[in-house]
Amino acid sequence: MKNLEYQEYYRRKLPHYQPAEATLFIIFRLAGSLPYNVIEKLKQDKKQIRKALEKIEGPKLQKEFLYEQQKRWFAKYEYYLDNTNHCPKWLNENRVARLVFDSIKYRDEKVYRLEAFSIMPNHVHLVGKPLVGQDGILPYSISKIMHSLKRYTGREANKILGRDGQFWQHESYDHVVRDDKEGERIIQYVLNNPVKAGLVDLWKKWDWNYCRM
Repeated sequence: MKNLEYQEYYRRKLPHYQPAEATLFIIFRLAGSLPYNVIEKLKQDKKQIRKALEKIEGPKLQKEFLYEQQKRWFAKYEYYLDNTNHCPKWLNENRVARLVFDSIKYRDEKVYRLEAFSIMPNHVHLVGKPLVGQDGILPYSISKIMHSLKRYTGREANKILGRDGQFWQHESYDHVVRDDKEGERIIQYVLNNPVKAGLVDLWKKWDWNYCRM
């Protein structure tokens, strides 16, 4: 589909930025994994950040402010995902988690170079670098990658669960990894997410963690 082809920047409900050669930190979650009131609260927080950004002069200061505020916003987003009850947690089903795990690994070195990922009960963290596409110039579109991954796993997971309807939230969160230092910090964050959520005491004990090492 044309709207899934590579674009350096585009916006849907969320802004998406994919520079060529960039490593990306991506989060995708189950449909209905956050209640309406939490989603509205996160939207309001975003609006407040944009308003505050308008009062800051100079692109350098704006960039640093936005980076720090986005980190704080993301911490809230992650907290809600880890602590929201009475919402779908279909990834707790081992067969579903295995399906998603294998599907992510299958695409390694085909459409992206996979660095790490972690499958949580209601969302997935992934760090990877889209590879150059068949034209030999532009990278594979992260929109197209995620569309393919979510379409396949959503359909097959519904078969396992004996359900119909939307499995994944349509839009994913993505963040450009700025440098190697930030990349190392993000990978450690991803791997330790199950520990932080109280699911295991060591990241290596979580069956649904992967790191290239």
